Amino acid sequence: MGDTDAASAAAGAAGAAEGAVGSTFGAYQSEIYLNGLDGRLPPFTTDPTALEDSARERLEPGPFRYVAGAAGSGATARANREAFDRRRIVPRMLRDATVRDLRTTVLGTEMPAPVLLAPVGVQSILHPDGELATARAATSLGVPMVLSTASSHTIEDVAGASGDGPRWYQLYWPNDDEVCVSILGRARAAGFTTLVVTLDTWTLAWRPHDLDLSYLPFIRGVGTAIPFSDPAFRAGLAKSPEEDPISAVLRWVPMFTGTDRSWDRLPFLREHWDGPIVLKGIQHPDDARRAADAGMDGIVVSNHGGRQVDGAVASLDVLPEIAEAVGDRIEVLFDSGVRTGADVLKALALGARAVLVGRPYAYGLALGGEDGVRHVLRGLLADLDLTLGLSGHRSPAEPSPDSLRYG
Repeated sequence: MGDTDAASAAAGAAGAAEGAVGSTFGAYQSEIYLNGLDGRLPPFTTDPTALEDSARERLEPGPFRYVAGAAGSGATARANREAFDRRRIVPRMLRDATVRDLRTTVLGTEMPAPVLLAPVGVQSILHPDGELATARAATSLGVPMVLSTASSHTIEDVAGASGDGPRWYQLYWPNDDEVCVSILGRARAAGFTTLVVTLDTWTLAWRPHDLDLSYLPFIRGVGTAIPFSDPAFRAGLAKSPEEDPISAVLRWVPMFTGTDRSWDRLPFLREHWDGPIVLKGIQHPDDARRAADAGMDGIVVSNHGGRQVDGAVASLDVLPEIAEAVGDRIEVLFDSGVRTGADVLKALALGARAVLVGRPYAYGLALGGEDGVRHVLRGLLADLDLTLGLSGHRSPAEPSPDSLRYG
């Protein structure tokens, strides 16, 4: 038997054994090792901490810094990672963790693991297929994608690429009510089930890396596919975006930035969205309580990955008190700084029902399009699966604060 046949046979046997005794996500490790017998290596690194440097080598400075950069000095982005590093997992032994089940359901969405793709805009600056590639990769794994209002492709086209995959829609709230209602209606019609309303980016923060390069995709007409294709938005233009893109940009940018709303505006969203609503950007227990009191279905504890307020508190540091305040009333999700399976476990232990991952899959998109996103996600899910098992847990519901030590 040749090396190729031997590798294939070994891969099949290992896959069967893995399926019999454990979660299938961890089998990606066996697949990679066995492919090596045939001289096939992963398309790029499996180290999530090395993805950023790899993407830096692939991308032009403007697109790279737009994704990797943070507000001000970058203190908040650093704090996010430091918060994860301060908490250590305490493995437990002889816990019968051979077989693991990572499945969960959040706001009616069944998912194979407590992981969603965070809304990342203007993905075409990373790869021509942008959100279409991300949607296809997410669907292939059953992982929910949260589509950004700042998408490079239309709601309908991304839904088509997603097929039967689970999908949520993220709203940058336009200050034109007719445009907002139209966009929400399109998202619901296209099968997006949950609305994620980003609260912390009503205007852009001071972002030196973008400013130094004078790089803002929106003013170049990138990340505007959703409004430019929207009938209510187009009705307010003298000429179509195709005929006069500059005028369309000048109408859209102030429409979705520059206006901070108040809590009494939330009923407007409930009136025009009949599914679950999640507020993204919550960092204080009192805001979490107000979200619950307002009838919201969930929150995302998030500081926008450090991109909005320099010197802000790390999201992981406030997660426990927020989960304690409202976790019995609404779903508590988490993002900001998630890179590894261990990070996911730590967020779950501190009260999150699921986490949103952003920059890692964006780097995967830059490095390999659809296949790159899939590779990063499979790696993250395998890491989570194996870390859960090796630390003595059989499901995402088992980690608790007692699973961690501080310092």
